[in-house]
Amino acid sequence: MTFAWPEMLWLLLFAPALIAAYVWSLRRQKKNALRYANLGLVKDALGRRQRFRRHIPPLLFLTAMVATIFAIARPSAIITLPSDQRTTLLVMDVSLSMRASDVKPTRIAAAQIAAKAFVQEQPADVRVGIITFAGTASVVQPPTHNREDLVAAIDRFELQRHTAIGSGIIVALATLFPDEGIDLESILFPSGSAAARGHGVPIDKKRDAEKKPFKAVAPGSNTSAAIILLTDGRRTTGPDSLEAAKMAADHGVRIYTVGFGMPGGGVADMDGYSMYMAFDETTLKAIAEVTRGEYFHAASASELNKVYQGLNARLVLEKKETEIGALSIAAAMVMLLAAGVLSLSWFNRIG
Repeated sequence: MTFAWPEMLWLLLFAPALIAAYVWSLRRQKKNALRYANLGLVKDALGRRQRFRRHIPPLLFLTAMVATIFAIARPSAIITLPSDQRTTLLVMDVSLSMRASDVKPTRIAAAQIAAKAFVQEQPADVRVGIITFAGTASVVQPPTHNREDLVAAIDRFELQRHTAIGSGIIVALATLFPDEGIDLESILFPSGSAAARGHGVPIDKKRDAEKKPFKAVAPGSNTSAAIILLTDGRRTTGPDSLEAAKMAADHGVRIYTVGFGMPGGGVADMDGYSMYMAFDETTLKAIAEVTRGEYFHAASASELNKVYQGLNARLVLEKKETEIGALSIAAAMVMLLAAGVLSLSWFNRIG
């Protein structure tokens, strides 16, 4: 637990002072009672239960005061709450290496099965979009609540040459922030817009002309959207992956990266040929770090399923540092009310 105003905790020193004042008051009352009555008769009149009861309202009042001081100090704690994540983009590698059969039945088939399960487990109010990348990136399914459309989009994956991780990230950002007019044409296709249209990347000149000025935010501060990026290779073309990740960080979007296969490399069979393949684990970790996301490694279909299951739980429920002063105030009010009710019920007075 942390406190925004820890200096206010000095007020807790009043608690021992109040306890001392209460004990002094009890002793004074005892002396006055002895002055006018027999001690045995007083004890018999009060009874053990009655003597215990008289201390409960003051104890509740003291506890309420301590809770109020805690609230004044503005305490915060890490608690698990429903996530605000309402748009999730799956950015998936469809390069030719995903055809390898070292993961049964193939890497791409295992990835598709895991992605479908992830989509089906998302809450109904969460929109999911799907983007694929190889030599460039394409939006195969804009964010939607329709799970059938998402599954159909996953089934339509087509493998292509090369691996452009940065392109996948930038197209994902353009999908999340359509009003910003991210210039995909100049970033992904500096040679001209024809190539962009040929790969299904939307280019809207009018929107680009009307785009709003962009102001960077703190990395990881966007709690309404997240990107999950899966790849089994390393960048061979397209924008620099880390520069694209910095764009995501400036938008506050977290990227959860998944390396599929063996990070150190391994031999995989592709159409009867043995090929050595490895993904860039260092870059994937850096992408996750710069965006305040997290990196995961999956070397098999079962491990990939576990990664997606963990991500699903993480995006539905997340741990947040939350100010809990209101809870302290509520507890203090309940205890003050209880102290007053008990005092009136037992002694026909308050205090």
